[in-house]
Amino acid sequence: MLPALLQNAGRIHDYATEVLRQSGGTFEVKGPWFANMDMLITCDPANVNHILCRNFQNYPKGSRFRKIFYVLGDGMINVDSELWELHRKTTTPLMNQANFRNSLERNVSQKIENGLCPVLDHYAQQGTHIDLQEIFHRISFDITCQQFMDKDPGTLCVDPTDDHPFLKAIRDAVNAILYRHILPEWCWKLQKYYGIDREKKLTQADRNFDNFIYPILEERMDRLNKTQQQPHDSGMLTSHIEIHRGKSMQFLRDTFVTLIIAGGDTTASALTWFFLLLAQNPHVEAKILHDILQLKQDKKVFKVEECQKLTYLHAAFCESLRLFPPVPLNHKTPMETDILPSGHVVTPNTKIIMPFYSMGRMNTLWGEDYMEFKPERWISLEGEIKRQPSYKYSVFNAGPRTCIGRDMAFTMIKMIAATIICHYQFQLVESHHPEILSTDSIILEKTNGLKVKLIKRK
Repeated sequence: MLPALLQNAGRIHDYATEVLRQSGGTFEVKGPWFANMDMLITCDPANVNHILCRNFQNYPKGSRFRKIFYVLGDGMINVDSELWELHRKTTTPLMNQANFRNSLERNVSQKIENGLCPVLDHYAQQGTHIDLQEIFHRISFDITCQQFMDKDPGTLCVDPTDDHPFLKAIRDAVNAILYRHILPEWCWKLQKYYGIDREKKLTQADRNFDNFIYPILEERMDRLNKTQQQPHDSGMLTSHIEIHRGKSMQFLRDTFVTLIIAGGDTTASALTWFFLLLAQNPHVEAKILHDILQLKQDKKVFKVEECQKLTYLHAAFCESLRLFPPVPLNHKTPMETDILPSGHVVTPNTKIIMPFYSMGRMNTLWGEDYMEFKPERWISLEGEIKRQPSYKYSVFNAGPRTCIGRDMAFTMIKMIAATIICHYQFQLVESHHPEILSTDSIILEKTNGLKVKLIKRK
């Protein structure tokens, strides 16, 4: 099977989807004996439900996953058992508090008003094209840092300097991590030992994470130690430091690196693919704009309460995420030998890949119009958003490890999208139009960005 995999390496998500359609939703990959490439690929909802929900305890992250994602250390995504329970019990309640939601709305509004709109206005006046994917990376990164660490890096501005070290580190890290999934362990370990190729960039990215996070942690801890009293603010940074008194600085660093990467890059990816689909489906954009204008919104920025009334916008995002999930696959290895509902036997040596990208493109799950961008499939006859089981629509994972940042993501996405659609028209740059390719990253991104020309609406 290796020749076919190499031949389709540049379109691996679409290639896997084609093979899965032909094989009924599950197939086994056999590689050369020396490469340790044998895998089971499945997008069968029954298998996904079994792995992520029904038999969750038999499918921990495990030591191999921790090796691949070593830059995340003891962050929530990377750990099992007691540490994972600790993260869920501390971070989830904090994100569900009213003050977290209020501060999120405030941070998004301020960044849109003081960062996004001035940048878009500048490019609209100049009449030059702009890379929306880059803009979405910067605004998501700034908002996420402000929300979790009380620090705005200020990367979104009219005249940006070079990439922020942390932002560049994220891009280098997610690229290298994908190849750690694919390459034999001995191969990437050899690259790391000699400091070459993607492993060299991953090592530097790890240092850049440290250089950004540790000074912020130290400054806040010094301030809290000097006051020697109950802190006045209950933001995420102070709350985590107080809750995890006794834990190492390394643990706090891992916690916040994970939150920033998980919250920022995925949001940027979701916005990029959404605006590409809008550009290719102007009737959907027109319907969203019609709903926005019905709100009679005079202000520059839309608030959460107003965005909640935009049902068609929410449905359009659900549909966009179906076709282009920001995290296109999940990887698991069983702790003990198991039999999947499809009848396949998996052992502790079996690498299981669940391609969520492929799940959104199965005619058996979504009908013969599965490739259409059709927000209507998410709206019931009563005008409400239809709910799909998470093991069929696994954009936010499923089971106990369901993404805790789902509501945060939708808040950011809808506020940003509603503001852009209301105030700007956008056209794809012609030479850029035909390409819909994703990069070699664990986050689904567009090769060469999303270049558009902006015109302010009157």
